[in-house]
Amino acid sequence: MKRLRTFFMGTPDFAVPCLKRLVEISDVVGVATQPDKKRGRGQKVTPSPVKIFAQERRLSVYQPERIRNEEFVAQLDALSPELIVVVAFGQILPPHILELPAFGCINVHASLLPRYRGAAPMQRCLMAGETKTGVTTMFMDNGLDTGDILLQEEIEIGPDMTFEMLHDTLREMGADLLEKTMEALTEGALIRTKQDDSSSSYAAILTKDTGRMDWKKSAVELHNLVRALDSWPGAYTVMDGQTFKIWRTRVVSEDYRGIPGEVVHQTKQGLAVATGAGILEILELQAPGKKRMLTTDYLRGHAVSDHSCFA
Repeated sequence: MKRLRTFFMGTPDFAVPCLKRLVEISDVVGVATQPDKKRGRGQKVTPSPVKIFAQERRLSVYQPERIRNEEFVAQLDALSPELIVVVAFGQILPPHILELPAFGCINVHASLLPRYRGAAPMQRCLMAGETKTGVTTMFMDNGLDTGDILLQEEIEIGPDMTFEMLHDTLREMGADLLEKTMEALTEGALIRTKQDDSSSSYAAILTKDTGRMDWKKSAVELHNLVRALDSWPGAYTVMDGQTFKIWRTRVVSEDYRGIPGEVVHQTKQGLAVATGAGILEILELQAPGKKRMLTTDYLRGHAVSDHSCFA
């Protein structure tokens, strides 16, 4: 495969394997990532995972507040990349950047486009209870994840697969698919397929409020919410004025009818809670000011009686 002059744009951990692969198969002339941000309880200014990896490999790093910044665009133009690769960068590229490289701009997206365009495709597909997803490479255009599809690879989603599991699977799959895409690109063998907009859906960005558990929903829907948000922001609920994060659950029944949010009984592994349709067993939780723990460990030091209620 011909080694192209490439420029990479990406920010989170998901993007790192693609950058690592790009370094192996091309000449990376620079990396753009989001500016360092305050993170964690201590609000320490922290670089992105992509920046950390790029610096370890002694790659030139650019962190424009806005990708349209004239100084950055001039720097990018001077680097003369033949291809720009974008993976979860966090900014939309303007037309003059899309048109800059001879081979265009390729994006690696964590869904089977046109389904789940947008910022949170993995979490949203889990929340919806999808049984399959995958990775797509596409040529970028002016829209949000609307460009022509190049290659796709699909995987099945098990009923208990969490975001962390899906994330770690798809990020490695994305690197493999990127290499296949670039090989086909340099050989002139890529086939572009227009997206069917009528089949599209949008994966809206997550907020802390996304994790609020509505016990009137079914046990299956709530279980999907918990496993989708097991990294951030986490599903949460309230009992006696205290907010509990719920980290791991199991659907015990899909047809039980009781008072939504009521603790039906304690189990060998946790708490069985009634929902709008069925029973959800809480296996791991996090009390205010405490670490994530098994529900059984929490119950050893805290009384939760039958008929207690989560709001």
